[in-house]
Amino acid sequence: MTQAPRPEEFSDINNWVFDLDNTLYPHHSNLFAQIDVRMTSYVSELLELPCEDARAVQKQLYREYGTTLNGLMARHGIDPDDFLQKVHDIDYSHLEPDPALGAEIRKLPGRKFIFTNGDRRHAERTARQLGILDHFDDIFDIVAADLVPKPARETYDKFTALHRVAGADSVMFEDLARNLSVPKALGMTTVLIVPRNFEPTFAEIWEQDPDKEDDVDYVTDDLAAFLEAVNRGRASA
Repeated sequence: MTQAPRPEEFSDINNWVFDLDNTLYPHHSNLFAQIDVRMTSYVSELLELPCEDARAVQKQLYREYGTTLNGLMARHGIDPDDFLQKVHDIDYSHLEPDPALGAEIRKLPGRKFIFTNGDRRHAERTARQLGILDHFDDIFDIVAADLVPKPARETYDKFTALHRVAGADSVMFEDLARNLSVPKALGMTTVLIVPRNFEPTFAEIWEQDPDKEDDVDYVTDDLAAFLEAVNRGRASA
């Protein structure tokens, strides 16, 4: 499922901004599932709760504060460095390199960024495993955002002030529609990445944003194919 990108909407794009988890790698790779399990374990140990109860607390914090980390800091004053190190201590070897994606990212003109609610170490290890790390100009992570996660407007303001990325010459790729609202308001083109063969019933309720549809310009379940179409359209323009 890929909406064909209209060449005229991408002809002047020179800033390409990508979320990391479930965006630069497909949802079915289950890499983020490892992080999710580790976050549940962290909450379980911190609050001395059974895993099932800890998971319910974790998701409540996610919904209320934007990230589990933000919620744990607000309610329990945890050390963010300790949390980030422990939840990202995962096995990256199961993530398959994606040479097709790398080739299309490399062809894109202008600057390319990873903008993630995770930390830089996780982003670097993930992108390196995919074989695409060298194609990016910079990584803007949760630490650079002063631990304030997307979709907070102040986090986008920090990113845009640092890199001068906003307006009609920029595009953002995300797997959560709520994280595209501010980019859309800033005049950026927005692309929502969904799981392969996506159906709404496959998404967990806290990941659905039915009221954000107007903030999404394109939807695709194949990022490499979408970028290939963008590059082909630019070449033929």
